[in-house]
Amino acid sequence: MFQLSPLGRRRLVAFRANRRGWLSLWLFVALLVVCLCAELLANDKPLMVSYQGRMYYPIVHEYQETDFGGELPFEPDYGSQYVRDLIASKQGWMLFPPIRFGPESMNWDLTAPSPSPPSAQNWLGTDAQARDVLARALYGARVSILFALLLTLVSTLIGVFAGAIQGYYGGLVDLLGQRLQEIWSGLPVLYLLIILSGFVAPSFWWLLGIMALFSWLALVDVVRAEFLRGRNLEYVKAARALGLTDGELMRRHILPNAMTSTLTYLPFILTGAISTLTALDFLGFGMPAGTASLGELIGEAKQNLQAPWLGFTAFFALALILSLLVFIGEGCRDAFDPRS
Repeated sequence: MFQLSPLGRRRLVAFRANRRGWLSLWLFVALLVVCLCAELLANDKPLMVSYQGRMYYPIVHEYQETDFGGELPFEPDYGSQYVRDLIASKQGWMLFPPIRFGPESMNWDLTAPSPSPPSAQNWLGTDAQARDVLARALYGARVSILFALLLTLVSTLIGVFAGAIQGYYGGLVDLLGQRLQEIWSGLPVLYLLIILSGFVAPSFWWLLGIMALFSWLALVDVVRAEFLRGRNLEYVKAARALGLTDGELMRRHILPNAMTSTLTYLPFILTGAISTLTALDFLGFGMPAGTASLGELIGEAKQNLQAPWLGFTAFFALALILSLLVFIGEGCRDAFDPRS
């Protein structure tokens, strides 16, 4: 069973003592779980269908209209009156999610022109294409959070490796690494994305790869400084004299201390990744057109100033996510502060 060291337990106690950071961590975890379960909360397909004594699960399996006594060999529109009557005619029933709209489904029964204001059907209204705003915000938040988590993971691996190599070996390796880092950081990321979008259709993984090429620079200086300091400590010299290899020295004796300062930066890297993806989606250089995203929702709000619920939804969703991450980062910073 995994056990924390005495120092780790003290840091955990210090983090829990920061009530704002501790509460923000649990709220962010709850938000992440809700976003990961978006299909169970917002979907135009029912969770379960009972028909002629048999159970069907359209949310995980695609059925045809003929399976429910219809005429067409295509997936049925479960929200239509025709399909509801087909299932009810055999004493069947359907269990829908709380929000009966997916990120791409449209509400064809609006009583007002789209974008329509909040109603009993659409709790946060609809956008200009009659799509449910709450469903799109939920799916868009999931895309943003998962993108930020993956980008932070990849950036951390690359940044820690590059900083460790520069800091441990120093000399010419450090000099060349610093010059390469200066050149690489001077490249205009946004312009590169705009240019490349003319040759390659943007996608989740394409954006992740391009952003990972530049976001690792944020951690290099921190890790490099820790390795420059740690390689000259007495216990590291003693371990080297005992015959430990460079890889073992870096992994077992210097890296744990370097990760202490690195962990405090991770929530802020997450916020930067979410903000960058939102800005790219707003400008039209992010996710493919039509994909649910917070940046696309902001663009809808800009084009429909007469529908303030669009802007309010995007603002409060981003404010909530970014505020939670900032509070978590502040809690980690205080917990890992050696002065405390």
